[in-house]
Amino acid sequence: MNKLRVLIVDDSVVIRRVLREVVSSDPELEVAGVAANGAIALSMIEQVNPDLVTLDVEMPVMDGLEALAAIRAVRPSLPVIMFSTLTVRGAAETIEALTRGATDYVTKPSECGNLPAAIQQIRSQLIPKIKALRFRQTSETQSCGLVSQIAQRRTASRVAVEAVVIGTSTGGPNALAAVIPHVPAKFPVPILIVQHMPPLFTRFLADRLADCSNIRVAEACGGEVLEPGCAWMAPGNYHLTVVRETGRVRLMIKQDAPENSCRPSVDVLFRSAAEIYGPGLLALVMTGMGQDGLIGCQRVKQNGGRVLVQDEATSVVWGMPGFVAKAGLADKILPLQQIGSEIVRVTNLHRAVASIGMTF
Repeated sequence: MNKLRVLIVDDSVVIRRVLREVVSSDPELEVAGVAANGAIALSMIEQVNPDLVTLDVEMPVMDGLEALAAIRAVRPSLPVIMFSTLTVRGAAETIEALTRGATDYVTKPSECGNLPAAIQQIRSQLIPKIKALRFRQTSETQSCGLVSQIAQRRTASRVAVEAVVIGTSTGGPNALAAVIPHVPAKFPVPILIVQHMPPLFTRFLADRLADCSNIRVAEACGGEVLEPGCAWMAPGNYHLTVVRETGRVRLMIKQDAPENSCRPSVDVLFRSAAEIYGPGLLALVMTGMGQDGLIGCQRVKQNGGRVLVQDEATSVVWGMPGFVAKAGLADKILPLQQIGSEIVRVTNLHRAVASIGMTF
C-alpha cells in the first residue's frame, strides 16, 4: 500500500515540528510538504499532490478559512483536517470551517513547552482520523455492496414516536446541517443530539444550527423540560441523559466516566432515552469514527424503539452507522439527503395512525 501523503500547514514552528514528527513516525504516512500559511500551501498543492491537508485555522497572509475555500475550488474532494485552539475564537472558526467543507478537526495542545506530551496528544487525535479518512477513500473505489446486502426491516408498532435521539461524530456538523433544517417548526416531539466535540465547540454548533433551522436548537444546560419542536445538544465534556419527574421529562448533564473514549457519549444518551421512551423512541446514527452508539441502539431495539442509520456512500466515515447496520439493528439505512424527511414522515405517520398499528 502506498503511503498517504500529508501536507502540513501551520504558522507555528513548534506545531509544524510536532506534526512532522507525528506523521513521519507512522509507517503508513509521509510528509508531502510543509507550509507556514495558506498562500504557500495553495501554491504547493499541485506540486506535491497531497492525499490530505492539515490546516491551521489562525495564520497570517491567508488564514485557514480563506485557504480552505481556495483548496475546495481546485480540489473539492481533498480531505482537510483543521487545526484549532481550544478558545472561543478557535471554536467559532472551526465550526465555520466545517460548514465550508472541512472534513474534520483536531485541537492543538494547550501547552507546547512539553514536546513529548504535545506529540502524544496530537498523535492520539490525528492519526486515527487520517487513517479513517484513508479507509473511506479506499472503500469508495471498491464494490462492497454492503447496504444492499442488509435487509431493510419493517417494524410493526402501535406506538407513536415520542422523542428523537441523534448520535454523530466525524462529518457530523455538516450531516446535522443537512437534517435539522428539514424539521418543521411544529414538530411534535423533542430532539436530543450527541455530537463528539469539546466544550465551546458544541455551543457554537448549536447556535449555527439554530440560525438555519425552523425549530429551537440549544446546547443543554441540565434541568430543561423537554418540549416538542425543540432540539438540545449535549455540551462538550458532559454526558446527556433524561429523567422523568412528576410526569415530565427533564434533561440531565453529568461528568461520569467517558464511554468509548467519548464524553458526551451516544451510548449514554440512547440507553437513557430508551428507558424513558421505550417503543416511542426513534434513534438515528450518522457519520462518525468508532462504534459509539452500537450498545445504545441495542438497548433501543430491546425496548421496542426504531433505529435509522446513514448509509456508507454519504458518510464521511462509516464507522458508527456501519457498526449498527452490520449488527442488524437498523430498521432503515438511508442516504443523508433522505434522513430529514424520513424523521418527519415516521414521526407524523405514527402519531396519526398509532391506534391502527400501521407498519414502519
